[in-house]
Amino acid sequence: MTSPAASSPADKRRAFRSLHESGCFVLPNPWDVGTTRYLEAAGFKALATTSAGYAFSTGRPDGAVGRDEMLAHIADLLAATSLPMNADFEAGYAHDPAGVAESVTLCIETGVSGLSIEDATGDAARPLYDLDDAVARVRAARKAIDASGADVILTARAECFLVGRTDLNEVITRLKAYAAAGADCLYAPGIRTRDDISAVVEAVAPLPVNVLMPGSTGLSVADLAGLGARRISVGSTLSRVAWGAFIASVEEIRDAGTFQKFADAVPFAEINGFFRAGSDT
Repeated sequence: MTSPAASSPADKRRAFRSLHESGCFVLPNPWDVGTTRYLEAAGFKALATTSAGYAFSTGRPDGAVGRDEMLAHIADLLAATSLPMNADFEAGYAHDPAGVAESVTLCIETGVSGLSIEDATGDAARPLYDLDDAVARVRAARKAIDASGADVILTARAECFLVGRTDLNEVITRLKAYAAAGADCLYAPGIRTRDDISAVVEAVAPLPVNVLMPGSTGLSVADLAGLGARRISVGSTLSRVAWGAFIASVEEIRDAGTFQKFADAVPFAEINGFFRAGSDT
């Protein structure tokens, strides 16, 4: 296993930016040190944190983890891998642009190669920031990155579909505005159809687009690459797959008093051997 010390933050950032320049790559989302190490060994070229996956692992809902704890979590995962890491940095842990800039500066200091900023407010009565405010927040993140001198990829997210606003024209309007404000990569979680994905890719070209795979949608990596997606992340999905297996096993034990689901468990020797080998490097 490659030592995390083998790549400097600058090396990782160069590698991460190059991945966005052509082709299509999968950016899977670990939620702890073990899953981070396993995904690197599986051969992926870059990773991304998942705010929801980490929150679930601590017994909390998405959005309930504070900034300082999330920064410490990001640093822990970075220390476990030699790969570039993108931070799921939620809404920047601040409402105002100055607060977003401060948070982004702190995130850069962890050594991340990229970070994303959402336009969701967390307020059901006003689920998205007004466009002018959202643009100002992206612009503040851009200025903070530029001031740091670090070549960190800024991904701007239009959360429209996740809050029930499924007008693709609004999504595209927001993404174009974020591109003009300095985003390097655009992301509209919740879009699932070929037509919607293709329309977003075309609208913001030549900037790269991240597509979220939140479940089994029937689209493959090859399909998404053909639609022009540059980056494919899975958000909390891998963690929810793990939770799905756990919950199904628990319910079987409770309701049937049987242990048939245990047939799908990874053999102890296999997973223990994987981590034992890693600890010996």
